[in-house]
Amino acid sequence: MKVFKFILVLFSVLFVNTSVLAVSEGGSKNGQTAFDSKVITIKLLSKLGLQAESIKASSMVGMAEVVTKQGLFYVSFDGNYILQGKLYSIEKDVIDLTETALADVRLSGVKKFDNNMITYPAKNEKHVITVFTDITCGYCRKLHEQMQDYNDLGITVRYLAYPRAGVRDQLGNYSQSFKDLRSIWCHETPTTALTNAKTGSNVAERICEQPIEAEFDFGRQIGVNGTPAIIFENGFMMPGYQPPEKLAQILNNL
Repeated sequence: MKVFKFILVLFSVLFVNTSVLAVSEGGSKNGQTAFDSKVITIKLLSKLGLQAESIKASSMVGMAEVVTKQGLFYVSFDGNYILQGKLYSIEKDVIDLTETALADVRLSGVKKFDNNMITYPAKNEKHVITVFTDITCGYCRKLHEQMQDYNDLGITVRYLAYPRAGVRDQLGNYSQSFKDLRSIWCHETPTTALTNAKTGSNVAERICEQPIEAEFDFGRQIGVNGTPAIIFENGFMMPGYQPPEKLAQILNNL
């Protein structure tokens, strides 16, 4: 497994380097193209319909780091080449630069939903995790069943909605998953409603203004492709369920 991961890292770096070389050969006369965010913004919008939210030069020479609603991309300074995937630094230690960049995006994005999360606070709070959840997810239910154990270990759990079936069905109507989560978030006591739903109770429909779709879109932007997905206080994300004791150990070692 370690050999496979090393090969994967090496392939990723070589692939990106090859792209940068192509840009240099096709760029300006001195072999380099100056960084200009406007050029990249126009190219992404006109060619791919991607709206850049932020653009900055990446650690890789000749490549910009671009955050969009569809995720994080690496784009050549002239806008002619685009990559989506992991960028690693192997100058000294092996560092996942993409995950580091996404951590910042996650932390700033989570703040937008501070008033729209369903929270189960720990009395003696040591850590806060933000979890993308759905009521149809088996491991989401398992995590929720152990809520008291997480809280007793000083872990406050905050939930963001992530309807696994998507926001809309094939006919363009709201999916049942979306409607159930919206109903829970609209409930007068959402903590009770979510607990009941995760133990198998039917969800009575409620309609109100809650950013369920925005939370789902945010999840997709930062790399969520399943639930549960746990965001730590430093912005790094871990997919999947973790038992209370193990999660506490991970958090204590961050």
